[in-house]
Amino acid sequence: MARRQKKTRKHSSAAAPSLPPSAHRRGLTDAGPAESNSDPRMRPGGGKSRAGLRTEASETNAMPDPVLSPGLYLTATPIGNAADITLRALNVLRNCDCIVAEDTRVTSRLLALYGISRPLLVYNDHNAASMRGKLLERLRQGARLALVSDAGTPLVSDPGHKLVRAAREQGLPVFPVPGASAALAALTISGLPSDRFFFVGFLPPKSGERRTALAGLIEIPGTLIFFETAPRLADSLKDMAEILGAREAAIARELTKLHEEVRSGALDELAAYYAGTPSKGEIVVLVGPPSAQGPSDSTQIDALLVQALPFMPVKPAATLIAQATGSSRREVYLRALYLKGEKGSAGDAEA
Repeated sequence: MARRQKKTRKHSSAAAPSLPPSAHRRGLTDAGPAESNSDPRMRPGGGKSRAGLRTEASETNAMPDPVLSPGLYLTATPIGNAADITLRALNVLRNCDCIVAEDTRVTSRLLALYGISRPLLVYNDHNAASMRGKLLERLRQGARLALVSDAGTPLVSDPGHKLVRAAREQGLPVFPVPGASAALAALTISGLPSDRFFFVGFLPPKSGERRTALAGLIEIPGTLIFFETAPRLADSLKDMAEILGAREAAIARELTKLHEEVRSGALDELAAYYAGTPSKGEIVVLVGPPSAQGPSDSTQIDALLVQALPFMPVKPAATLIAQATGSSRREVYLRALYLKGEKGSAGDAEA
């Protein structure tokens, strides 16, 4: 049976996220929290400790009214609960020259909640090619830019990789401002092995391409992490169960939000459950590593070949499945020829 863990929290969801207690007491525009944990690249200054003693600025304790150094700041934002934003992220957002957002409507809601008003620019998959050069030019002129995604850590299944690569190639400073990540939050709460994991992101939407992609993940010796949309969840789980085989898995939904839910169990059980239970919200799918066992039986090899052969030539398909299952490449190749109705020789398998 699949195990379900559901948490109904008193804090609200991303649409109306909860505030940290200090924000209620002191007002949204109070920069107090930012003063205690500001960006290590802010220019040093003087200050006093609680005991009234003079202290020198350090890389981990910047002074009031900080000024950011020029550069691109990859700034993580909450994945649901606005209280999860870091003090350093608030410092960057308050003091940067411009915030570069995936969707300004989403980012504006977070900024309004914390009383932050900064110029906004859009950078997403639709305009990245035309905007990249303009952003790089601003960085060359000494601008302080904060790059944010709609939720979580930038560049993790979000645009920005090419911008960061180009900035680094040109010797422009790029700084991480770490924080919330849906993938890591789901991994830590799933109960699956976390010592080794592989982030996949979104699988192809079409079943055939999705199954081919899954076949290439069979032998990875770690927990697999996927993002998936609610409408495609049931079909994706069905394909995972057929291609990846018997494994433990978990579905993490609406993490840090009002209707947070984590359901764990065998992959085929979860596939059967969601086949008859519509899902909603933001979803992370986690699949445990393959069990340590000998070569797969002919039934599993045939099932994998049936999925791979419509999209791959015989030899690459046989090589991939042989490596994934620990079987003889020659035997898998001959079986692939049989299933595809082609004639070949055993010698071809050794080419």
